[in-house]
Amino acid sequence: MDTPTKRKRPDLEIRDHRLSQRVQRFPESVIREMTRVAEAHGAINLSQGFPDFDPPREVVRAAQLALENGHNQYSTTWGAPELREAVARRAKAFNGIDADPEANLVVTCGSTEAMMAAMLSLVNPGDEVVVFEPFYENYGPDAVMSGAVPRYVRMAWPDWRIDEEALKAAFSRKTKAVIVNTPNNPTGKVYSRDELRLLADLCADHDAVAVTDEIYEHIVYDGRRHVSLATLGDMAERTITINGLSKTYSATGWRVGWAIAPRTLADAMRRIHDFLTVGAPHPLQIGAAAALALPESYYADLARMYRAKRDRFVRGLRSVGLDCREPDGAYYVMADISRFPFADDWAFAMYLVERLGVATVPGSSFFGVPEDGARYVRFMFSKRDETLEEALRRLEPLKDVR
Repeated sequence: MDTPTKRKRPDLEIRDHRLSQRVQRFPESVIREMTRVAEAHGAINLSQGFPDFDPPREVVRAAQLALENGHNQYSTTWGAPELREAVARRAKAFNGIDADPEANLVVTCGSTEAMMAAMLSLVNPGDEVVVFEPFYENYGPDAVMSGAVPRYVRMAWPDWRIDEEALKAAFSRKTKAVIVNTPNNPTGKVYSRDELRLLADLCADHDAVAVTDEIYEHIVYDGRRHVSLATLGDMAERTITINGLSKTYSATGWRVGWAIAPRTLADAMRRIHDFLTVGAPHPLQIGAAAALALPESYYADLARMYRAKRDRFVRGLRSVGLDCREPDGAYYVMADISRFPFADDWAFAMYLVERLGVATVPGSSFFGVPEDGARYVRFMFSKRDETLEEALRRLEPLKDVR
């Protein structure tokens, strides 16, 4: 077996006394680095979560018309009225969340900025934030930049169930917030109503705020239904619900996201957002409003499309010896690589990208202690069928790796 380039999780390489301590406490994004590695090796990129197909044509056309018809200057800082109204309508119809476009909504530069604005609005240095592990890798740096201390709660392989006692133990008088990502990246877990009720009770008991990342809400499988935490009990008054255009409408490069929050929290986020980015791109906000007006059939077709991709892709991964389960939602698969003779997840990932031409994400990037994720890698399947077929063809030599 050829030896791959020796590589490990990126170090905190910046050492300069002029820099703040916070920027020296987290590395660059592993996901985005693996995209660069994929490009360097001409590999199929199954690492970063973006498709190789375009948004619906009517959505693109709406943005084009916005460019042609005068939407080229700043919109209202916290979002173009057309988009805020569209978000409020959709949130009511699909999620069951009541939102006043003038009081409860802030449009941001992607859901990534919405999460950062939420954290900066909530957290004082030393406050604790509960984070489920494995977690989307941005959540760690978000905690560091806002001054929070993350308290990780491990979800159990292979079904990613939550240990109720461990979750209860993670909450304390210092707990300010809990981050909930459902459907989940990287695991594909869809939180059950009972799990969300437990979280709601803990938030109420500890006067904590739930920050929910629901960007994959329409990508769920096998009869499951997405439940927004804000709809349970009185959680609307202590939940920031984050979403965006990227995943449901295949427009990750547009960077249009939003948050729904109680008035005081929304006002705080608007102030943070104003001085972070001023506003999201105006013409793309108009395109986003058109996306939110698509018929219900669009969402049913989307889920059907991704389920077919999931089923075929998981079968293919298993056929080459990877231990994985079908995700309940989103478009990621976590795979256990323990049976293969590689030192860790980075060695395995570099073998795939350098020797087989397929890029994935080392699992260590999704854990607070990187070594805890060294037995996993994450694949994504938001690609055209022919791209996935070619990726599986390239992975076939794994059958003979012992």
